[in-house]
Amino acid sequence: MASVGATPGRTPQGPGPREASASFPSPAPVPEPREAEEEDEEEPAEIHLCVLWSSGYLGIAYYNTSDSTIYFMPDAPDHESLQLLQRVLDEIDPQSVVTSAKQDENMTRFLGKLASQEHREPKRPEIILLPSVDFGLEISKQRLLSGNYSFIPDSMTTTEKILFLSSIIPFDCLLTVRALGGLLKFLGRRRIGVELEDYNVSIPILGFKKFALTHLVSIDQDTYSVLQIFKSEPHPSVYKVASGLKEGLSLFGILNRCRCKWGEKLLRLWFTRPTQDLEELNSRLDVIQFFLLPQNLDMAQMLHRLLGHIKNVPLILKRMKLSHTKVSDWQVLYKTVYSALGLRDACRSLPQSIQLFRDIAQEFSDDLHHIASLIGKVVDFEGSLAENRFTVLPNIDPEIDEKKRRLTGLPSFLTEVARKELENLDPRIPSCSVIYIPLIGFLLCIPRLPSMVETSDFEIEGLDFMFLSEEKLHYRSARTKELDALLGDLHCDIRDQETLLMYQLQCQVLARAAVLTQVLDLASRLDVLLALASAARDYGYSRPRYSPRLLGVRIQNGRHPLMELCARTFVPNSAECGGYKGRVKVITGPNSSGKSIYLKQVGLITFMALVGSFVPAEEAEIGAVDAIFTRIHSCESISLGLSTFMIDLNQVAKAVNNATERSLVLIDEFGKGTNTVDGLALLAAVIRHWLALGPTCPHIFVATNFLSLIQLQLLPQGPLVQYLTMETCEDGNDLVFFYQVCEGVANASHASHTAAQAGLPEKLVARGKEVSDLICSGKPIKPVKELLKEKQMENCQMLVDKFLKLDLEDPSLDLDIFMRQEVLPAAATIL
Repeated sequence: MASVGATPGRTPQGPGPREASASFPSPAPVPEPREAEEEDEEEPAEIHLCVLWSSGYLGIAYYNTSDSTIYFMPDAPDHESLQLLQRVLDEIDPQSVVTSAKQDENMTRFLGKLASQEHREPKRPEIILLPSVDFGLEISKQRLLSGNYSFIPDSMTTTEKILFLSSIIPFDCLLTVRALGGLLKFLGRRRIGVELEDYNVSIPILGFKKFALTHLVSIDQDTYSVLQIFKSEPHPSVYKVASGLKEGLSLFGILNRCRCKWGEKLLRLWFTRPTQDLEELNSRLDVIQFFLLPQNLDMAQMLHRLLGHIKNVPLILKRMKLSHTKVSDWQVLYKTVYSALGLRDACRSLPQSIQLFRDIAQEFSDDLHHIASLIGKVVDFEGSLAENRFTVLPNIDPEIDEKKRRLTGLPSFLTEVARKELENLDPRIPSCSVIYIPLIGFLLCIPRLPSMVETSDFEIEGLDFMFLSEEKLHYRSARTKELDALLGDLHCDIRDQETLLMYQLQCQVLARAAVLTQVLDLASRLDVLLALASAARDYGYSRPRYSPRLLGVRIQNGRHPLMELCARTFVPNSAECGGYKGRVKVITGPNSSGKSIYLKQVGLITFMALVGSFVPAEEAEIGAVDAIFTRIHSCESISLGLSTFMIDLNQVAKAVNNATERSLVLIDEFGKGTNTVDGLALLAAVIRHWLALGPTCPHIFVATNFLSLIQLQLLPQGPLVQYLTMETCEDGNDLVFFYQVCEGVANASHASHTAAQAGLPEKLVARGKEVSDLICSGKPIKPVKELLKEKQMENCQMLVDKFLKLDLEDPSLDLDIFMRQEVLPAAATIL
């Protein structure tokens, strides 16, 4: 029930005091505005991909429910093994793959393999085959041109709409057009995102965007894992069980200082798409370098604060498209738009020679000011939060203002009506009130008297009984019917008119959705670069240089970005792998001397440079690197059904089969998972295979404890191979690590020293060192005499104990059997 305040009535003659009042229930408490993170809550994103393969070319399009956008890749050539398609699937991880039922043998074989990946993480995609007629060129064009897109103004004619879409969609890429048509058919059939809506409600599509995989550096999931670029951990909070995982100690974790969710998403996207595009990389570094200047620190902090108000605009636009807009959405959108205007004004004062600042200054058009002005002038935020629905400010619609004025004045008016009604009621009735209930109207309410027991007792002459609620009887009288005709259903009328205004406001916002999408793209880019600048400032990173003529990397005093945060002191190391000499670096050294850290350090610095970040080194020059392969750590899993050594072989095979002269290969302790001789032979064979390529050999860093690889001269001599070691010094029985890379070969692995550090007993360590020395010298290994004597004494004592337990008076005892079964075998072991 709605409510109006009560006014006390007179006390008429009768058995007791009588009151006439008009009442509405008290207004609901004003809810506190929710946190921004709560406003951004959304369902997990779903990606549905459509692909066509014909005559050596791929056409790919996919729909992302998180931003209601369709992405397409123009027709691209691919190998018969469909390596490009596999790369796209690995990157976007779609929930379903849609294609034509009419396919050639290559695609059929690929889809069969994809469907059989039972252990694919998180799960294999659903394969959906549609009739080939659904991918017809003409019908696909018709679907594209007849679509209901919110980013296209309704005022556009058909011809203007065709021209507009032609500027976005490459209609000359026939496979892409057919893939887009098939995707639209699938979305319409499955009703993605609008499953519970009326069938007339179309799938929300907020834009078309092009994506491409050119200039990307190839990095597989094993490399991401062993370099700790990403690392997911179970969330410790029981309240975050639904989210499942959180980011652990990883490169992404220490660099992610983004203020908005879309900035975090973009940073993750950059990490999954390292690039060789030098123009793009340098444009990112220019922004980072600008914000690292001391005089620009205040500006960086101000921009960072503004970016905290950039929220999930695509989700709000999607709700608007489906007419599901929440009260909080308007407040979030209002803050987002005004923050975007603040970003624009700030960037206009920054050097326009930097592309990002110029784009923000130009692309953040006056449409933003128009949207902010409309929302600010129309939406009553306090009233909307109080009533939990959309309400408008005064002086927007005179008719709404008049109805609200009437509603406000109802309490005193209804009190007078109730007082008049009370004069005509039975004197036994002590009080009455006139109430207003939305959708029902005005009712006369009187308390239930003790004499009113049966339903027939509720009847009062001149009144129409409606219902009993909370010991109060509700009636219609002539006056309440007159009020219904005079005032109508004010609440519903006001709601309907305000809803109409909200719809008109939504249309105004959706007509300018393009500029809001642009705001999100550029703001998230600025957010990422500010985050990288902040990390570079705190951790002392420097700007890398790019040299397309250099095949490899040169790093001066590089540091491991994660290890330097965990260790008390960290020793920097340099690395150089460019030109013809030293393309294969074989690194030996004691256990725990830092070989693995050095390999990972080279990989991480190279990776950071390829995503456009400053790097932990005094200087770094990055050449043309097209891929990073690793065999450092075995990612064991029962679900894979593979042995540890088989997993190692798969990782090395991937590098052998795919690495080029521009690839970086990091191999750590390969061959240790099998027989020593076989493992050594495999390692030598792999390195010799690469050395045989000559100038086209990849840049390889191999860390190994197989000293026989060098001692037996299993590798050919030549300028391609360079031997490095980790510098150490023996101080008596102690081994001192300097963690410094230098040229040379280790003379021992010093495994006994590492075993002692791990806490093994001294006797075991000493015996292990003794056996190792005997093997190296080719001498026979004899058992330890002290251990042998102890074993003999134990056997003697055991034999005596058995003899003492014999009952010599037992007639069934046969001493001959005891001698054969117990004494003779024990004596043989003793002697």
